[in-house]
Amino acid sequence: MNCLICGAQLPVGAMFCGECGSSSTATPLTRKRPDPRPSDTTVILPLRRRSVISVPVVSVPVVVPVVSAPVESVPVVSAPVDAPAPVPLQAPEPAPAPTASLFVLQFSTGETISALGTGLIGRRPLPQPTERVDILVQINDLGRSVSKSHLEFGQYDGEFWVSDRYSGNGTIIRRPDAVAVRCEPGRRYLVPRGSRVEIADQFFILN
Repeated sequence: MNCLICGAQLPVGAMFCGECGSSSTATPLTRKRPDPRPSDTTVILPLRRRSVISVPVVSVPVVVPVVSAPVESVPVVSAPVDAPAPVPLQAPEPAPAPTASLFVLQFSTGETISALGTGLIGRRPLPQPTERVDILVQINDLGRSVSKSHLEFGQYDGEFWVSDRYSGNGTIIRRPDAVAVRCEPGRRYLVPRGSRVEIADQFFILN
């Protein structure tokens, strides 16, 4: 038995040809692919070109009548000689910049820090490349519970605020006569004077 497509010899009971992969029952007529082109072969004639007619443009002069109006005499009023000189305007003075308040941080390790602006607190605090702070407060923590850059602080309208810098052991604020608050990393919290801010195993009192 031979393949009807390529003529290769097929074993007994073979369903496909090992040479061309055709079915053993395939014939050249069944393998013929249909013509994808449409059967309509009508010739479409091209459109005729339209002729363009040029019309010359003739400019017609337009005459505008000119009417002369009578000229009336206008009385001339002379300004007084002793008129005061104009006073130059002065720019308003800029408002004075708000002065920062002084806050004192008493740490559990024995250090006392005076803060006027922004700062970072940690074992080895280091600002970001595009970040600028006024003070870096290094905590001597032998247990290494405090992160390298544990806490950020600053002022807003004369009030003190802190923000946890995604530390490992977190930050807790204990305000006077209030429930303790665990700081959510990256969020600022106002801290009134007399509060205790716990930084892992260490803390400081704000005065």
